[in-house]
Amino acid sequence: MRLAILFSGRGSNMLALAEACAARPSADLVRVICNRPRATGIAAARQRGIPVEVIDHTDYASRAAFEAALNRSLDKAQAELICAAGFMRLFSADFAARWHNRLLNIHPSLLPDFPGLNTHARALKAGKKESGCSVHFIRPAMDAGPILVQAKVPIAPQDTPKRLAQRVLAEEHRAYVLALDLLLADKVHICGEQVFLRAPAAAPKHFVLPPIFKRKSRSRGKKA
Repeated sequence: MRLAILFSGRGSNMLALAEACAARPSADLVRVICNRPRATGIAAARQRGIPVEVIDHTDYASRAAFEAALNRSLDKAQAELICAAGFMRLFSADFAARWHNRLLNIHPSLLPDFPGLNTHARALKAGKKESGCSVHFIRPAMDAGPILVQAKVPIAPQDTPKRLAQRVLAEEHRAYVLALDLLLADKVHICGEQVFLRAPAAAPKHFVLPPIFKRKSRSRGKKA
Protein backbone atom coordinates (compact mmCIF):
# COMPACT_ATOMS: atom_id res chain seq x y z
CA MET A 1 0.00 0.00 0.00
CA ARG A 2 1.36 3.39 -1.03
CA LEU A 3 0.97 5.72 1.94
CA ALA A 4 1.14 9.51 2.21
CA ILE A 5 1.19 11.47 5.47
CA LEU A 6 0.05 15.06 6.02
CA PHE A 7 1.07 17.04 9.12
CA SER A 8 1.32 20.62 10.36
CA GLY A 9 3.31 20.69 13.61
CA ARG A 10 5.69 18.60 15.66
CA GLY A 11 4.79 15.47 13.70
CA SER A 12 4.83 12.86 16.46
CA ASN A 13 2.06 10.81 14.82
CA MET A 14 3.75 11.27 11.46
CA LEU A 15 6.98 9.83 12.88
CA ALA A 16 5.14 6.90 14.48
CA LEU A 17 3.51 6.05 11.14
CA ALA A 18 6.77 6.49 9.24
CA GLU A 19 8.58 4.13 11.61
CA ALA A 20 5.75 1.61 11.25
CA CYS A 21 5.97 1.79 7.46
CA ALA A 22 9.73 1.20 7.57
CA ALA A 23 9.14 -2.00 9.55
CA ARG A 24 6.36 -3.35 7.30
CA PRO A 25 7.20 -4.67 3.82
CA SER A 26 3.57 -4.21 2.73
CA ALA A 27 3.68 -0.45 3.44
CA ASP A 28 5.44 2.01 1.14
CA LEU A 29 5.71 5.57 2.43
CA VAL A 30 5.68 7.56 -0.81
CA ARG A 31 5.06 11.12 0.37
CA VAL A 32 5.21 13.23 3.54
CA ILE A 33 3.74 16.72 3.21
CA CYS A 34 3.69 19.62 5.66
CA ASN A 35 1.70 22.82 5.13
CA ARG A 36 3.72 24.94 7.58
CA PRO A 37 7.35 25.72 6.64
CA ARG A 38 8.36 26.35 10.27
CA ALA A 39 6.83 23.17 11.70
CA THR A 40 9.28 21.44 14.05
CA GLY A 41 8.33 18.05 12.63
CA ILE A 42 10.11 18.85 9.36
CA ALA A 43 13.56 18.81 10.95
CA ALA A 44 12.66 15.77 13.08
CA ALA A 45 11.67 13.86 9.95
CA ARG A 46 14.72 14.86 7.93
CA GLN A 47 17.01 13.87 10.80
CA ARG A 48 15.56 10.36 10.40
CA GLY A 49 16.06 10.36 6.66
CA ILE A 50 12.39 11.03 5.88
CA PRO A 51 12.04 13.57 3.06
CA VAL A 52 9.32 16.17 3.61
CA GLU A 53 7.66 18.24 0.93
CA VAL A 54 6.42 21.64 2.08
CA ILE A 55 3.23 22.92 0.46
CA ASP A 56 2.52 26.16 2.31
CA HIS A 57 -1.20 26.85 2.32
CA THR A 58 -0.54 30.58 2.67
CA ASP A 59 0.99 30.58 -0.83
CA TYR A 60 -2.42 29.90 -2.33
CA ALA A 61 -5.32 32.30 -2.79
CA SER A 62 -7.98 29.77 -1.88
CA ARG A 63 -8.50 26.40 -0.24
CA ALA A 64 -9.34 24.96 -3.66
CA ALA A 65 -5.98 26.09 -5.05
CA PHE A 66 -4.13 24.66 -2.07
CA GLU A 67 -5.95 21.33 -2.35
CA ALA A 68 -5.22 21.23 -6.07
CA ALA A 69 -1.51 21.44 -5.22
CA LEU A 70 -1.96 18.66 -2.66
CA ASN A 71 -3.70 16.50 -5.24
CA ARG A 72 -0.94 17.05 -7.79
CA SER A 73 1.68 15.92 -5.29
CA LEU A 74 -0.35 12.93 -4.11
CA ASP A 75 -1.17 11.86 -7.67
CA LYS A 76 2.48 12.14 -8.68
CA ALA A 77 3.38 9.84 -5.78
CA GLN A 78 0.53 7.48 -6.73
CA ALA A 79 -0.70 7.54 -3.13
CA GLU A 80 -3.37 5.00 -2.22
CA LEU A 81 -3.97 5.96 1.42
CA ILE A 82 -3.58 9.36 3.06
CA CYS A 83 -3.09 9.75 6.81
CA ALA A 84 -3.71 13.19 8.27
CA ALA A 85 -1.48 13.24 11.35
CA GLY A 86 -1.96 16.53 13.13
CA PHE A 87 -2.86 18.26 9.86
CA MET A 88 -4.53 21.49 10.94
CA ARG A 89 -6.57 22.19 7.84
CA LEU A 90 -10.19 21.36 7.10
CA PHE A 91 -10.75 19.56 3.81
CA SER A 92 -13.35 20.63 1.31
CA ALA A 93 -16.20 18.33 0.30
CA ASP A 94 -14.51 17.88 -3.11
CA PHE A 95 -11.20 16.77 -1.60
CA ALA A 96 -12.92 14.43 0.87
CA ALA A 97 -14.99 12.92 -1.95
CA ARG A 98 -11.96 12.46 -4.19
CA TRP A 99 -10.21 10.42 -1.50
CA HIS A 100 -13.36 8.81 -0.11
CA ASN A 101 -12.49 5.98 2.30
CA ARG A 102 -8.79 6.51 1.54
CA LEU A 103 -8.32 9.48 3.86
CA LEU A 104 -7.75 8.94 7.61
CA ASN A 105 -7.46 11.26 10.58
CA ILE A 106 -6.49 10.95 14.23
CA HIS A 107 -8.42 13.02 16.79
CA PRO A 108 -7.63 13.35 20.55
CA SER A 109 -11.04 12.44 21.93
CA LEU A 110 -13.49 9.58 21.92
CA LEU A 111 -15.60 10.78 19.02
CA PRO A 112 -18.35 11.81 18.69
CA ASP A 113 -17.44 13.57 21.97
CA PHE A 114 -15.51 16.82 21.66
CA PRO A 115 -14.80 17.39 17.98
CA GLY A 116 -12.61 20.39 17.21
CA LEU A 117 -9.99 21.97 19.46
CA ASN A 118 -9.22 22.03 23.21
CA THR A 119 -10.49 18.48 23.63
CA HIS A 120 -8.67 17.73 26.88
CA ALA A 121 -9.81 20.86 28.70
CA ARG A 122 -13.36 20.23 27.53
CA ALA A 123 -13.28 16.61 28.72
CA LEU A 124 -12.07 17.70 32.16
CA LYS A 125 -14.65 20.49 32.39
CA ALA A 126 -17.41 18.02 31.49
CA GLY A 127 -16.38 15.73 34.33
CA LYS A 128 -15.66 12.77 32.08
CA LYS A 129 -14.13 9.67 33.65
CA GLU A 130 -12.26 8.74 30.51
CA SER A 131 -10.98 10.28 27.33
CA GLY A 132 -8.87 8.89 24.50
CA CYS A 133 -8.38 9.13 20.77
CA SER A 134 -10.13 8.09 17.56
CA VAL A 135 -8.84 7.10 14.14
CA HIS A 136 -11.56 7.74 11.58
CA PHE A 137 -12.16 8.09 7.87
CA ILE A 138 -12.56 11.73 6.92
CA ARG A 139 -15.81 13.26 5.77
CA PRO A 140 -16.49 16.93 4.91
CA ALA A 141 -17.81 17.74 8.40
CA MET A 142 -15.12 18.40 11.01
CA ASP A 143 -13.97 15.27 12.87
CA ALA A 144 -16.79 13.23 11.38
CA GLY A 145 -16.70 9.94 9.54
CA PRO A 146 -16.66 6.19 10.24
CA ILE A 147 -14.45 5.28 13.19
CA LEU A 148 -11.82 2.60 12.70
CA VAL A 149 -9.97 2.47 16.06
CA GLN A 150 -10.40 4.11 19.44
CA ALA A 151 -8.18 3.96 22.50
CA LYS A 152 -9.56 4.81 25.95
CA VAL A 153 -7.54 6.71 28.56
CA PRO A 154 -8.83 7.04 32.14
CA ILE A 155 -8.97 10.53 33.60
CA ALA A 156 -7.37 10.94 37.02
CA PRO A 157 -8.65 13.44 39.63
CA GLN A 158 -5.36 15.38 39.51
CA ASP A 159 -5.26 15.59 35.71
CA THR A 160 -4.63 18.85 33.91
CA PRO A 161 -5.15 19.28 30.15
CA LYS A 162 -1.39 18.94 29.66
CA ARG A 163 -1.08 15.73 31.67
CA LEU A 164 -4.07 14.17 29.96
CA ALA A 165 -2.77 15.24 26.55
CA GLN A 166 0.54 13.46 27.16
CA ARG A 167 -1.14 10.15 27.98
CA VAL A 168 -3.60 10.42 25.10
CA LEU A 169 -0.77 11.22 22.66
CA ALA A 170 1.02 7.98 23.59
CA GLU A 171 -2.16 6.07 22.72
CA GLU A 172 -2.58 8.03 19.49
CA HIS A 173 0.69 6.57 18.21
CA ARG A 174 -0.44 3.03 18.99
CA ALA A 175 -3.96 3.50 17.66
CA TYR A 176 -2.84 4.97 14.33
CA VAL A 177 -0.34 2.18 13.75
CA LEU A 178 -2.99 -0.42 14.59
CA ALA A 179 -5.37 1.22 12.11
CA LEU A 180 -2.65 1.04 9.48
CA ASP A 181 -2.04 -2.64 10.25
CA LEU A 182 -5.74 -3.43 9.86
CA LEU A 183 -5.78 -1.79 6.44
CA LEU A 184 -2.55 -3.47 5.35
CA ALA A 185 -4.03 -6.84 6.31
CA ASP A 186 -7.20 -6.07 4.30
CA LYS A 187 -9.34 -6.56 7.40
CA VAL A 188 -11.39 -3.36 7.00
CA HIS A 189 -14.83 -3.36 5.42
CA ILE A 190 -16.82 -0.12 5.14
CA CYS A 191 -20.56 -0.37 4.71
CA GLY A 192 -22.18 3.02 4.32
CA GLU A 193 -20.95 5.05 7.27
CA GLN A 194 -19.92 2.15 9.52
CA VAL A 195 -16.66 0.25 9.69
CA PHE A 196 -16.52 -3.50 10.16
CA LEU A 197 -13.66 -5.98 10.38
CA ARG A 198 -13.51 -8.88 7.94
CA ALA A 199 -11.77 -11.02 10.55
CA PRO A 200 -10.89 -10.77 14.26
CA ALA A 201 -7.89 -8.66 15.24
CA ALA A 202 -5.82 -8.50 18.41
CA ALA A 203 -5.73 -5.25 20.36
CA PRO A 204 -5.12 -4.09 23.95
CA LYS A 205 -8.16 -4.21 26.23
CA HIS A 206 -8.52 -0.43 26.31
CA PHE A 207 -8.83 -0.31 22.51
CA VAL A 208 -12.21 -0.35 20.77
CA LEU A 209 -12.38 -2.05 17.38
CA PRO A 210 -15.28 -2.32 14.92
CA PRO A 211 -17.57 -5.37 14.96
CA ILE A 212 -16.98 -8.33 12.68
CA PHE A 213 -18.86 -8.10 9.39
CA LYS A 214 -21.36 -10.89 8.97
CA ARG A 215 -23.11 -11.49 5.68
CA LYS A 216 -26.79 -12.21 5.92
CA SER A 217 -27.59 -15.67 4.65
CA ARG A 218 -30.40 -15.91 2.15
CA SER A 219 -33.27 -18.05 3.32
CA ARG A 220 -34.31 -20.73 0.92
CA GLY A 221 -37.93 -21.70 0.65
CA LYS A 222 -38.82 -25.36 1.03
CA LYS A 223 -40.18 -27.18 -1.96
CA ALA A 224 -43.72 -28.45 -1.63
